[in-house]
Amino acid sequence: MNNYKRLIPCIFIKQGKAVKWFDNREVLSENVVELAKKYSDGGADELIVLDLSETDEEHDKAIDIMKKINRVIRIPMIAGGNVKRQEDAKKILYAGAKRVIINLSKSTGIELVDSVSKRFGKEKVAVSLNDFDTLFKQQHVIEENSSEIVFMHRPDLNSVMDITNLPTVILTDVLEEAEILRILKCPGIKGVSGKFISQLDLDLAVFKETCAREDIEMTAFESKMDFSEFKLNAEGLIPVIVQNYKTGEVLMQAYMNQDAFEHTLKTGKMTYYSRSRKERWVKGETSGHYQYVKSLTIDCDKDTILAKVNQIGAACHTGSPTCFYQPLAGTDYDETNPLQVFESVYEKILDRKNNPKEGSYTNYLFDKGIDKILKKIGEEATELVIAAKNPNPEEIKYELSDFLYHAMVLMVERGVTWEDITGELADR
Repeated sequence: MNNYKRLIPCIFIKQGKAVKWFDNREVLSENVVELAKKYSDGGADELIVLDLSETDEEHDKAIDIMKKINRVIRIPMIAGGNVKRQEDAKKILYAGAKRVIINLSKSTGIELVDSVSKRFGKEKVAVSLNDFDTLFKQQHVIEENSSEIVFMHRPDLNSVMDITNLPTVILTDVLEEAEILRILKCPGIKGVSGKFISQLDLDLAVFKETCAREDIEMTAFESKMDFSEFKLNAEGLIPVIVQNYKTGEVLMQAYMNQDAFEHTLKTGKMTYYSRSRKERWVKGETSGHYQYVKSLTIDCDKDTILAKVNQIGAACHTGSPTCFYQPLAGTDYDETNPLQVFESVYEKILDRKNNPKEGSYTNYLFDKGIDKILKKIGEEATELVIAAKNPNPEEIKYELSDFLYHAMVLMVERGVTWEDITGELADR
């Protein structure tokens, strides 16, 4: 386990709203998704989301909110609350949570953490504890079936570290900065959450600087090479080619100086040097179209950086998804990139739903509704099975294409994107 620490705001959901769990559940925000995005954009390293609902209907609504949160944040989400059965854990993980939190203070916790770990793997499980005794008594069960501990109060930190080597997050109602710093300095503590870190007016970037002055190493990208090792142009800059990490599409080309490079590593947001304005330029600072770093690599001559990013919105100031959209010669030869094809068909289906066209089969399906769509998926699945039993493999290609098309109609109808699907597959 590395020594980098994390600042982890927490959101408690009740009746579809974010509430102050430590303060008699007073409403903190009516828009939970926007609050989560605020934390993510503000420099949080992870996000804890806990459901405090009292009915099954509220619980399902909280799960739906978690799905929406996962679509707008760029940081991992750890979620729990009302996890009573393995099915509840499954719903939370399928909503996009990196780990599901299981409460071991409840009588069913030990049995549940064992079954969820066996089903999904211990790396998908975190346990929440309210007291030190449970950690002491259930140490073997916890370490065998989970990958993280969330303490819901302030335990004796030294005692915790004497018992377990699992990464531990302290979720506390402490508001004193000095105490938060003391917690972060403790070896084995992965991060801190709770009242202090979740303050809406807390500038997390500024607090990370405070942590750095206290010799607390915060989560950040770390370059394997020093900027002085790069081969720069006559202006002291290095060109950067920016690529969409999901599709491989080249988005733009810009330049970095040392300040921009270091700011990129520190914030995780692509930062460049504007040659026209002669100043540092955080991509998306005015438009909101940020580029979040996935990876940085350098070429064999050390004179060009390749950045793979999660692009929010359009990369080009013209509104185009990429700056490279004006043909000069030749054709776009790669017309069969799987993800690009899936995304293209999905967008066409979505356009049909939003802009119906007379005579369109896709619109016929949407007009008939979910039952018709599901009936067609069942029919196509049956035809695929029959094709697979026949000697000609070409039939599988045709029937599978039909099945995938109808599956995409269902995805559009239910608001599921290919990003949701690929993200789920990547997490498995």
